[in-house]
Amino acid sequence: MTAPGHSNRAVIAAFFANLGIAVSKFVGFLITGSSSMLAEAVHSVADTGNQLLLLLGGRRARREPSELHPFGYGRERYFWSFVVALVLFSLGSLFAFYEGLHKLDHPEPIDSPGVAVAILGVAVILETFSLRTAVVESNKVRGDLGWWQFIRRARTPELPVVLLEDIGAEAGLFIALGAITLSETTGNPNWDGYGTLAIATLLGIIAVVLAIEMKGLLIGEAADTDVRDAIRSAIEAHPDVRQLIHVRTQHLGPEELLVAVKVELAPDLGGREVAAAVNSIEQAIRQASSMATTIYVEPDLHDPDRPFTHG
Repeated sequence: MTAPGHSNRAVIAAFFANLGIAVSKFVGFLITGSSSMLAEAVHSVADTGNQLLLLLGGRRARREPSELHPFGYGRERYFWSFVVALVLFSLGSLFAFYEGLHKLDHPEPIDSPGVAVAILGVAVILETFSLRTAVVESNKVRGDLGWWQFIRRARTPELPVVLLEDIGAEAGLFIALGAITLSETTGNPNWDGYGTLAIATLLGIIAVVLAIEMKGLLIGEAADTDVRDAIRSAIEAHPDVRQLIHVRTQHLGPEELLVAVKVELAPDLGGREVAAAVNSIEQAIRQASSMATTIYVEPDLHDPDRPFTHG
């Protein structure tokens, strides 16, 4: 479930959409004075910056391994996606909470509500374009997984991040539209403040979900079940393997997999034959999964009383 090209297309589409939306919302806020419009403008600025962080992470992750980082820099993409979650919470959610409470304490009528509605309508069109791009690119890699499963299980961080950001942005736009409409029709400017608080809550929930998912990837997650099964099958089918003791996997990056294996080899193999068998098993693992970039195969004797962990 990896696709850097699909991720980049979704991120770039989201960047240009959010940049245009942020400019239009700030113009709308200057004209109308709507706090929910300001909250949405800051939200779009945060989203625009987030896309740059995702692109930065992708670029830094492509650096060659070094003596200090012998396994490479693939997890940079997870780190910067985690930073995105923090930015979404601190810059987006917390500011919106402050602005919403301020609006409730000092309610003011909205100037030129028609302008606000028109700008939000344009923003909905741009955001729909970004969301559609994210959905199309995600459909190319998510297989038969449901959307929530895809967000939870994807090892490529950019697509879930962009999906959740776009869903939150689209929902926030409709909340802002509803808040401005209610403020105008009821003559009660507090609705604008309530809408701002609702946007803040929405952003906070999305930020927490993203932070939890990216934390798991940063700590290190195993390969998907189908990938692990393919690796196990390849090892067990090898003619020199008497028994697979265990196999452990961990993502070093979305497209990079560390595989550590313990196997019991045929007892009649000599030293050179054991070395050849290990090299052959490594080749079989690479054929089973192109993501297996770092492989360690350790010959051992099976001990049923020795605990081990699947991975």
